[in-house]
Amino acid sequence: MTEKYRHEMTGACLTIWNCNPAMRNALSPEYYQGLLAGLSRAATDPSIAAVVLAGEGGFFCSGGDLNTLKLRREMSEEERRTQIENLSKIIRAIKECPKPVIAAVEGGAAGAGLSIAMACDIVLAGENAKFTLAYVKAGLVPDGGATYSLIQAMPRATVARMAMLAEPLGAKRMFDLGAVTEVLEDGSVVAAAHALGAQIANGPEQAITVIKQLLNSAETATLAEQLDAERDAMAHALGGDEAQTGIKAFLNKEKPVFR
Repeated sequence: MTEKYRHEMTGACLTIWNCNPAMRNALSPEYYQGLLAGLSRAATDPSIAAVVLAGEGGFFCSGGDLNTLKLRREMSEEERRTQIENLSKIIRAIKECPKPVIAAVEGGAAGAGLSIAMACDIVLAGENAKFTLAYVKAGLVPDGGATYSLIQAMPRATVARMAMLAEPLGAKRMFDLGAVTEVLEDGSVVAAAHALGAQIANGPEQAITVIKQLLNSAETATLAEQLDAERDAMAHALGGDEAQTGIKAFLNKEKPVFR
């Protein structure tokens, strides 16, 4: 394990820490490796019910390191694509992880850090956290699916101001627009994410995985395609042990024990 990331288990939650506080947790190859390794571990480890992404030092992630990015001018365009694809792999891995991924945003999420936060299933934010797309200030454009995720959550006009004018949005505004799940007192976000992970751990693992898959497919599917996907998922779930446990407990007015 390198110093740029840290894995930490809290109950059934695997927290993947970005450990670069001197650079406001700017992205690094080491963090990419640690994030991919953690998500892969969570996918196959039944003791992990949820993954929490957090940054040390009170800031979630400031995105790419401009000192590194300025060197890419000397690369070929194909080489640059390869480097940017590393971020795309992170976004895909978050989306494809069968366990819920929770972003615990303290301080702020900027650039690719915002892309990572928005790829998560649940976004918790400190009350003074800021969400920023400042690429335009450096003559650059968003990557990591930022425009896609934000357009899914808020009006185009709002995203345009964020992307074209680098105007930050506060956590409360993001919550009002539906892009953030919950706004919490600063300093309490990681603990709240762990509490949410514990709640997830009490639920039916297979059903939660399928629900995540359905939410992902709903972003691009037609109504007909999504109706078919939900039909097939429900037909399968009805024959499973989790449904038997849940239905029996509901009818008996008991609390279900899924795990």
